[in-house]
Amino acid sequence: MHLSTHRRNHMSQALASLKLVNAKRQKTVDPIQFRRSKLNEKLKIQIEMAKALSRGDSFTVKRMKKVTDEVSGQASLIEVAKRTKTWWFTNNDTKRVAVQLFYGNKVIDLAKGKNAVEVSNGDELIAVLLKLQEAVVEGALDGQIEVAAESVKARFAK
Repeated sequence: MHLSTHRRNHMSQALASLKLVNAKRQKTVDPIQFRRSKLNEKLKIQIEMAKALSRGDSFTVKRMKKVTDEVSGQASLIEVAKRTKTWWFTNNDTKRVAVQLFYGNKVIDLAKGKNAVEVSNGDELIAVLLKLQEAVVEGALDGQIEVAAESVKARFAK
């Protein structure tokens, strides 16, 4: 009996030294904020790709992949290049570069009936991507992002 009393006293001293609070974990992240940050992260990659292109470098996104050795059955993580697509292309009609904004694999309309920005060079490409990033962070494209997100979500609901 003496041992359990000693443990209880020791435990209460340990707890007494801590700052105890009543906390509740936030279960859900605001979906609008989540979508904005998701698109912002993708835009950061596009900006880095555009900067690398203007420098004449190549830019690859890395991710960790789990591989299992067939002989030993030992699992390990290796770094692999992630396939990334540029959001810009040369428009066949105008012979100019057009930049689009994607959410998932859906192109976001920037204005009614307009889904791309035309640029003339690499510096302008980077500037346009930065402006699009600014618009996303400010929430200027929340409506369009939500429409794209709903159509992406609808594909999974099948």
